[in-house]
Amino acid sequence: MSKLTNDIEANLALFVQETQDTKLVWGLRNEDGWLACDSTEFEESEVMPFWSTKEDAQAHNVEEWSDFEVLEIPLDIFVEDWLITLAEDGVLIGTNWNAQLEGKELEPSELAKQYL
Repeated sequence: MSKLTNDIEANLALFVQETQDTKLVWGLRNEDGWLACDSTEFEESEVMPFWSTKEDAQAHNVEEWSDFEVLEIPLDIFVEDWLITLAEDGVLIGTNWNAQLEGKELEPSELAKQYL
């Protein structure tokens, strides 16, 4: 059972807490690369969604995203490599999107600060 709610700030806090506990971040990837979509909050921005549990990532591995595979990323690599690269590329991070595809979209540097 998912712990995600309609409170995107609470889902962000849950993302940080659970990824610190498990040392894993979950995303969706296919042969073309990791899932990225247009931001709903920021014009002309791309956002990459990530989840703090495999189950929540799997819940989104349906319909137009059914050709993706649910994969884990070690937290240290995510924070030390991914967030830097995504910041350089101007890609936002989407954290713990709920069933309505609602979730906090933030700059990679803002998410990195949550782990300090």
